[in-house]
Amino acid sequence: MRSWLPACAVLAGALLSGCASPPPIIRSQVTTFHEWPATLPSKNYVFERTKEQDNNLEYRSYENLVRNELNRLGFTETPPGGTPALKANFDYGISVRDVRVVYPVASDPYWSSPWPYWRRYRGPFYDPFWYGPPVVEQREANFELYTRRFHVTLADMPGGRKLYDTTVVSEGQNPSLAYVMPYLVRSAFAEFPGPSGVPRVIELQGENLPGP
Repeated sequence: MRSWLPACAVLAGALLSGCASPPPIIRSQVTTFHEWPATLPSKNYVFERTKEQDNNLEYRSYENLVRNELNRLGFTETPPGGTPALKANFDYGISVRDVRVVYPVASDPYWSSPWPYWRRYRGPFYDPFWYGPPVVEQREANFELYTRRFHVTLADMPGGRKLYDTTVVSEGQNPSLAYVMPYLVRSAFAEFPGPSGVPRVIELQGENLPGP
């Protein structure tokens, strides 16, 4: 009886905690360099794409995310045939590395005692250390850690002088760049234009999606 009750209790606790767990937090390091003017005569922009990007469905999906952020900030995409004042350019990527973590775990000598459970209560005055201090064991965890990167620039036209240059880096165990990209793009334009040359950490709450 005693052999399965603790396991059932742990399993039930895990299920309950899983149901009540909040959405994950996506944490990104954002570094921005800018020479953003106090005023702009025009906030019209156009996306600058390579031929490969123009025919890349993944790129076009992320372009919509950037477009939404720029529109939110009051920029306007220049219609075909128009004359833009700014050009937007971005790229992205993901890499993976193996991580090995060794950590200590304290085990209770009470439960590891060779005596039957009905004799484990017979220590003098029920001394919890009757069987000795906790035993510390070294355990090992191995997993893959993904580094997700997003880089965006805004430059003036026609000269091409950069006005805004931001790099966003986020790490996590989710290998899906499509999952995390909305948060990377949002972080890139947080507090726009923000401080120049000062790394910041931006935290955004996920929306009931798999872990980060």
